[in-house]
Amino acid sequence: MPSLSTIFVVLIILVALSFDFTNGMHDAANSIATIVSTRVLTPRLAVVWAAFFNFVAFLIFGTAVAHTIGTGLIDIRIVTPVVILAGLLGAIGWNLFTWLLGLPTSSSHALIGGYAGAAIVKAGSGVIIVPGWVKTIIFIFLAPIIGLVLGLILITLTTRLLHKQHPAAINTWSRRLQLLSAAAYSLGHGGNDAQKTMGIIASLVFAAGWMKEFHISLWIVLSAHAAIALGTLTGGWRIVKTMGQKITKLRPIDGFCAETASAASIFLATHAGVPVSTTHVITGSISGVGAAKRLSAVRWGVTLQIVWAWIFTIPGAAFIGGSLYFLIRLGSRIIG
Repeated sequence: MPSLSTIFVVLIILVALSFDFTNGMHDAANSIATIVSTRVLTPRLAVVWAAFFNFVAFLIFGTAVAHTIGTGLIDIRIVTPVVILAGLLGAIGWNLFTWLLGLPTSSSHALIGGYAGAAIVKAGSGVIIVPGWVKTIIFIFLAPIIGLVLGLILITLTTRLLHKQHPAAINTWSRRLQLLSAAAYSLGHGGNDAQKTMGIIASLVFAAGWMKEFHISLWIVLSAHAAIALGTLTGGWRIVKTMGQKITKLRPIDGFCAETASAASIFLATHAGVPVSTTHVITGSISGVGAAKRLSAVRWGVTLQIVWAWIFTIPGAAFIGGSLYFLIRLGSRIIG
């Protein structure tokens, strides 16, 4: 019969996969917003398309981001199953809160925020590995800028190259190409975001003493990709409306450029092992595409609202994760 500690660890793994599921549910909107708003695919077909490429991403990308999450942000020597449980619950709580508000915040930053908050309450700020956090925080601001610039460049180039073509012909081929760009974005999303849960689960297994050296096992890879793909299948319609309609009006060629710019940025970050926010990148890309027409084409008030949500994500999730760790430890002491 399994021991109580083994059952506890298994339950936390299920919580981690539940977070991965909510990540897919929350970020499904980012994967399909442009392809739905340009009517290339219906919402039902779009989520199936995105979920498939979320899952098969493990065939293309390695586990560099998972190692950054697992060993590059928090001193793994102080990590316990309770720290990870509190961090995960903090991230899930933040995700659900912003999902209900229809705000496309970063599930990735909610995860590392909740994890850091629980670890700091346990052992103080010395548990933070500064270089890993510097890289991650820089990309909070850099990722949307990269997406914006690439989106602006792509739409400018394609507009100049095709200005003599009939609009109907442009729409026909750009709708087809948008299937490929949406697939590429979903590959990037699955390849980067699923690895964050892999890193957390591997840290848990290491902390529980189930592995002698930190590594990412195949079962961790497959379960994380399956969970995020299933979450994507549920969709995120509130956020689809914000991403696909409220920032700027999109044509098929706009959607193609935004998704291609986002995919390129995410592929680069994943290769470098940076846990970039796919939400930040796609929002920046959509804004860049809209700004190429004219600055007033972008509803900058909506974009600013989203940016404020980004800024509050790490401290908000950290507060929830730290509070939950405190309450869990307090409860265990009272019961004990």
